[in-house]
Amino acid sequence: MNYIDHTLSNIVLPKGAEPLGGWDLYIKTPEGSVCAPEINGCLLQGSVDFFTYFNACSLAKWKKYAGIKRVYLHLEFANEAINKEYACTIQFFGRSYLDSAASSLASGVRLTSTMGKTKENGSLVFDLLIPETDYEVIGFALDVRGGVVLEKAYYYARVAEEQINSVKIALCTTTFLKEDYIIPNIELVKNEVLAADDVIARNFHMFVIDNGRTLDAEALSDEGVTVLPNPNVGGSGGFARGMMEAMKHDENFTHVLLMDDDVSISTESLRRTFNLLSLATGKYKNAFINGAMLVAEEPNRQFEDVSYVVNSGAYASVKSNKYYMDQQQYIVRNEHIDVEIPKAYGAWWFSCIPVSAIEQVGLPLPLFVRCDDVEYGMRAKPIYMTMNGICVWHDGFMGRSRASVDSYQYVRNFLIMIAMTDCSSQDLFMLRMERALRLQLRVMSYDAADLILDGIADYLKGPDYFASLNGEEVIKRNAKKNEKLVPLDELAEPYRNVSYNKRLLGDQSRIKPLLKLMRTLPYDRHLLPDVLLRDTPEAVFYSGLSILSPRTIGTKTLVAIDLEGNQGAVRHMDRERYQQIMDRWKALKSELKERGDEVRAAYKEAQPYLTSTEFWEKYLGLDEADEL
Repeated sequence: MNYIDHTLSNIVLPKGAEPLGGWDLYIKTPEGSVCAPEINGCLLQGSVDFFTYFNACSLAKWKKYAGIKRVYLHLEFANEAINKEYACTIQFFGRSYLDSAASSLASGVRLTSTMGKTKENGSLVFDLLIPETDYEVIGFALDVRGGVVLEKAYYYARVAEEQINSVKIALCTTTFLKEDYIIPNIELVKNEVLAADDVIARNFHMFVIDNGRTLDAEALSDEGVTVLPNPNVGGSGGFARGMMEAMKHDENFTHVLLMDDDVSISTESLRRTFNLLSLATGKYKNAFINGAMLVAEEPNRQFEDVSYVVNSGAYASVKSNKYYMDQQQYIVRNEHIDVEIPKAYGAWWFSCIPVSAIEQVGLPLPLFVRCDDVEYGMRAKPIYMTMNGICVWHDGFMGRSRASVDSYQYVRNFLIMIAMTDCSSQDLFMLRMERALRLQLRVMSYDAADLILDGIADYLKGPDYFASLNGEEVIKRNAKKNEKLVPLDELAEPYRNVSYNKRLLGDQSRIKPLLKLMRTLPYDRHLLPDVLLRDTPEAVFYSGLSILSPRTIGTKTLVAIDLEGNQGAVRHMDRERYQQIMDRWKALKSELKERGDEVRAAYKEAQPYLTSTEFWEKYLGLDEADEL
């Protein structure tokens, strides 16, 4: 049996003064120590800690996913001799979930020139067997007297050559008018992945599905990148096109990696994904890999990696959305928590899917936006793998609200998903929607309430109507009902100076339980007689689902304000509109009760066709192009 050394994960040495996400995600140095980028690596002086989000080794995950038992560390220093003047000591550490701090695995080892090997270029190389341990995460620190340049480092394992999986990744990203993100990401892939002299460069291709048709496809495409103009069919349609292109390509790709266009990424996330797929064993050979989303505005905070659907028809994250990955306790906790749970799904900001799974369960549904990734998880029922360092940075979702998406798309698509996959109780979901409707009406957000009902109404029209819809036209039509915010100083005098408590704008985690209780009370100003109402305007958060100030009770006018407190819109009570919405709600509930089973069965029957290559080729107009 032939054994080879296979990289697990690379030690990321930042190349600039301000690395993506901040220094503490890669290397930590106390005051008085130095880690400075050099042309050929990083200059190290003093105490340098590599037990970080990117540079610690997720030992328990490698054992679980790949059966790795022993791990080695490879270090390459520049040609300065490590001698008495430049003394360098290495210390290995380990930590598990219940530990309060990392513990040393053995006594520190002084690295000397006699221990290492000298390469032709003069670099000094060390290959160190890390002490065997049961700690979940391991890492190391270097104590350097004087200064040395670390050129390269990585964790690796010795594995049987025949156990290595053949992996070819097709990276598929769907873009719509996001040139500021997608062009730099294309260049990043070209320069740091495809131009490298390693195995991933020979087994990697990037497909860019241009829903906006604004990219210069000819100029950006080459042997490793293909840019394809596409109709604006939303994220689901773009990813479906990417999957189709990957599956018919003569490279015989094994995996399709779906990635948002508006993300920032370290290429180590791509390499780590490739290495994990290459070494996965047993049931994990066919697993999905989902990358975590770190928040661009707080680049050390992890928002989510894997979530799941609950029976009431809501999403829930497996982990807290406040894991600060520059802190060791969260680095370890993140790897400890099991994401292999029922009804799990991974968001498509970074999701690696085996081609065999696509062949088995089909392409995405034509949902345009919202629930496409959730539905795919419910349908495929995959095992998910996650790992520190496999991630992207994406703008946070706090404060965002578009009723055309958050009301209509969410409601319609979730009902379709329930019908096709039985992932949740339709009755409980409708109770949640009734609550959402009443919350929107309570703050006089009539258009948002109407869009909830539009979503239910279009669901009830059945799969033939759904399949005939032009998603772009639906979005444009519904966008006309999105509330238009303007700078507060542009509002009329009674409204521009409305007072408000900024704690009420969005972040509910800081609201006291008593105020949270107010959100559940059956209060509705429309049920009060005019004599109990006043004209004085009060402020609410524009999303409609925020905690209300007690001052809003009894007023006929509200000023809806954004998260930053800079923009707003004025809402006035409209009893006639309220009654129309409530009457429509009752009628739709009755129709759902009467026809619900019939509609649900129709969607379930239509699912195979709506997720087929035949459907998508027709939907995208590719069948017509073939005929020409």
